[in-house]
Amino acid sequence: VQLVESGGGLVQPGGSLRLSCAASGFTFSRYAMKWHRQAPGKERELVATITSGGGSTNYADSVKGRFTISRDNAKSTVYLQMNSLKPEDTAVYYCGTDMGNIRYRGQGTQVTVSS
Repeated sequence: VQLVESGGGLVQPGGSLRLSCAASGFTFSRYAMKWHRQAPGKERELVATITSGGGSTNYADSVKGRFTISRDNAKSTVYLQMNSLKPEDTAVYYCGTDMGNIRYRGQGTQVTVSS
């Protein structure tokens, strides 16, 4: 299993970023996917989840209405569109999936929201 995130960077408050996570090594279309984030000194937070077919999504209250998770099963890629970014969104963002008792996640991509 390999998960590779990209798309992070430095953005001003109110700006937007789109994160991507390219998956390989497993049948992507069979698994729900998640985005987590972790800020320095804080616990990891589950940001968004999407079912295997993409028909159902869930969001943390802190990002609801601003972030959108989506997936393209033909490309084995999951996305996180982040709008109206706030300084408190600054964190390393990870995509991941669970297979039974095993949790897989990528190496993360840094998102910094600052003026």
